[in-house]
Amino acid sequence: MSVNAGEISRLLTERIGKSELTADRSEVGSVIQVGDGIARVYGLENCMSGELLEFEGGDIGMALNLEEDNVGVVLFTDGENVKEGTVVRRTGKNMEVPVGPNLLGRVVTPLAIPLDEGGEITSDHTRPVEAIASGVTARQPVKVPLQTGIMSIDSMIPIGRGQRQLIIGDRQTGKTAIAVDAIINQRDKGVICIYVAIGQKASVVANIVTTLKRHNAMDNTIVVVSTASDAAPLQYLAPYSACAMAEEFMYNEHKDVLIVYDDLSKHAVAYRAMSLLLKRPPGREAYPGDVFYLHSRLLERAARLSDEMGGGSITALPIIETLAGDISAYIPTNVISITDGQIFLESELFFSGFRPAVNVGLSVSRVGGSAQTKAMKKVAASLRVELAQYRELQVFSQLGSDLDANTQSRLTKGARLMDVLKQPQYSPMTLEEQVVLLYSAKNSYLMNIPFFDVARFNRTLLTLISEKHAEIFDAIRETNDFSDETEAKLKAVLEAFTADFKPSSNI
Repeated sequence: MSVNAGEISRLLTERIGKSELTADRSEVGSVIQVGDGIARVYGLENCMSGELLEFEGGDIGMALNLEEDNVGVVLFTDGENVKEGTVVRRTGKNMEVPVGPNLLGRVVTPLAIPLDEGGEITSDHTRPVEAIASGVTARQPVKVPLQTGIMSIDSMIPIGRGQRQLIIGDRQTGKTAIAVDAIINQRDKGVICIYVAIGQKASVVANIVTTLKRHNAMDNTIVVVSTASDAAPLQYLAPYSACAMAEEFMYNEHKDVLIVYDDLSKHAVAYRAMSLLLKRPPGREAYPGDVFYLHSRLLERAARLSDEMGGGSITALPIIETLAGDISAYIPTNVISITDGQIFLESELFFSGFRPAVNVGLSVSRVGGSAQTKAMKKVAASLRVELAQYRELQVFSQLGSDLDANTQSRLTKGARLMDVLKQPQYSPMTLEEQVVLLYSAKNSYLMNIPFFDVARFNRTLLTLISEKHAEIFDAIRETNDFSDETEAKLKAVLEAFTADFKPSSNI
């Protein structure tokens, strides 16, 4: 669905109110130069930074550069009607977007104009796209888990509600898949989700929307789209608009929100293009000097509010694309220093068939066990150490030396643990399923199971417990704990099941 400049103007005019567009002489200017989505406007002496401006002919822009004799304006429309001499009017309002529950289930532009077939979006009020992050006293510690449904993340790199967890890795290593899995896993947990596509191909975004619909995850999700074909100003605006939508649910609805920025590398590139066209001085790699502030003021808006403020939260999952695994590049190091940890996806693991390709050694959550249930803590306490030891032994074993029985046993157990952590795309697992599978792997129930049969063993085990021993799942889910009584029941089931399990032939 394409949106023309006239439609954008009509919608924004309705939101602002016609009476406010009645301008006096000091609030009217004219274009003195235009090109590449940037207009120079003369005569707007009282214009504010970030103010919404209306051009004669219906185009919309935002004032970014306030210079001595002109104002630099970025255009959010194609600008075909903007020429030298075009009249520009102030609106007296900073850039705002409609917010509220009516946006749920919709695919919209950064200006909240629908791109789907759901009809026009009606909203009672708006929020400014730029807002000051909540202060220290308005927050509380991050301690409520946000389950992603991905075992390797929930067990070793836990994410809490209100956290900012970076997903970083090379192109085509499954970064978006992890974020989409996390969104799918929130469908029955009361968490509002917002997926922001910045500079993505329209076909990729369409596939993601289709996937969310197929898994019944679209009803509590907003998809904000600024594709690669959109102008740099729209790509720049997209994450801020989405964050304003999220803040409405956090502050006024007191709900938990998960927001995915996919991805901030392209956001920085769009801001660089916009800044250079505005004649702002370039710095390292031609990025402007405030590129760190660009992302810090966005990600700082993620928070878990205090009980006095309503207790809502925004959990941010920014995505950054690296080149040849270089996490020490300019933009990656910027965002790493802003966030509360990172999930590093490695190309080598991805192409070797280990998916999700999470490199546990380079991934970290600075919130840690504070955002983990007691049940997961008990079964995953030493998991990271065991995997690290396995990787060291694996390198040693490749030298071809004879290995003693103890080393062979640790290698076999480590390989089974790695196999259990493999997970199909768009198949998030519940907490109780993860606890059961990790318990069976860590307590050597898989030692005599052939590699090609591990996945079938796990599937059959989960089906058996779900159908005949549901009290184990119920106890873990309801208490978020793994009591001695539950462990004893699970141990008995595992011993009987392992004894009866018949390996299949490797065809």
